[in-house]
Amino acid sequence: MMDVAAAAGVSQATVSLVLSGGKSGRLADETRKRVVDAAQALGYKFVRRGQRAAPGGQSTIIFIADETITDPWMSLAFEGARDKALEAGINMLMGVSHADADVETNILAGLGQMPILGLIYGTILTRQVQPPAALARHRLVLVNCYDEAHKFHSILPGDVLGGRVATEHLLNKGCKRVALINGQQGVDAARDRLKGYKQALASNDVPFDAALVKPGNWEPSSGYEMTHELMALAEPPDGIFCANDMMAVGCYDALRELGHEVPRDVAVIGFDDREIAQYMHPPLSTLVLPLYEMGRSAVELLLDDAGGLHSLPSRIKVECELLERESTQR
Repeated sequence: MMDVAAAAGVSQATVSLVLSGGKSGRLADETRKRVVDAAQALGYKFVRRGQRAAPGGQSTIIFIADETITDPWMSLAFEGARDKALEAGINMLMGVSHADADVETNILAGLGQMPILGLIYGTILTRQVQPPAALARHRLVLVNCYDEAHKFHSILPGDVLGGRVATEHLLNKGCKRVALINGQQGVDAARDRLKGYKQALASNDVPFDAALVKPGNWEPSSGYEMTHELMALAEPPDGIFCANDMMAVGCYDALRELGHEVPRDVAVIGFDDREIAQYMHPPLSTLVLPLYEMGRSAVELLLDDAGGLHSLPSRIKVECELLERESTQR
């Protein structure tokens, strides 16, 4: 799928959506055609699982998101869950709760006697949650979040491994001083991506330098400001890992303003694989945030539970795959 994404010039989530037969209206026909043509040219064979029927006449899965806002993450997770559910002949409904337990309770109360197979609860930010009792009475899978007591299945992005892969990619490209512009403090994703960054340095016998780690806020403005601070160091970095693609946008602007060329002078890698990443100049290498796949996996867990295959809650980390583009091709 990574090869198809690179050949078609789209994200891996888009490839997953097209090749799984998803009918999302957010994809243009031209985009679908590019993906299909690239897959055929590369000899890609998509293997489908057998159709699975909803057990016991339970024909509906409810997807509750804490927010939708402008980020695509919960929409992608819902699309993945919906596509997987439709393969089993199961309906999907979505509600937005704004992290309000009363709203979540009312969503379920409004569904009356609908035959619910299970619930999926997703959050914009990776974080710990405490599902209200109304949700906990049903089969429940948490997406991009987890409960402290480990009572429910949870599916999370592999942010630690992703941070490590991003940093090692820059090191393998010959970078000697790799900096990190991280997200806001106190957020799980920022904590884990920093942990992966430190692991990569240690594994490659590169000393950790606190001066090379700057706090950001996930927005282009902090990528711009922190890049200026990094490049003003007596020994500036020759590689910058931005903990999300939006900060990489600001990083590019600062480097261009300072007269540095990407990747000749400074290699840059992002995280998330937002749509903008492929259109940056040069196109941005990044890590895929696999929300679409996480949504599909959530439905798989519900179907397995309904069929009696799971006895204990599982916590699954989905790999954030590297998508190499020109920003790190030195």
